[in-house]
Amino acid sequence: MSTTGEQASKAVEGPRGFGRIALFYRQVVSELRKVVWPTRKELITYTNVVLVFVTTVIAIVSLFDLGLTKLIFWIFG
Repeated sequence: MSTTGEQASKAVEGPRGFGRIALFYRQVVSELRKVVWPTRKELITYTNVVLVFVTTVIAIVSLFDLGLTKLIFWIFG
């Protein structure tokens, strides 16, 4: 009865060595086929949105930093 349990556990373990690498590669390729890639126009739009957002955040943080610097110099002179 123990041999059946051993066989079942070996079946659950899956491939070993290079078989695991091949299985991983097949799964990656399978998942990449499911990806919906953006069109060139969408990609340009998304890139512009990200650049505008990052520039805005940089400006806000820079102004906040400048204000705090002026405040600290005013307090501690």
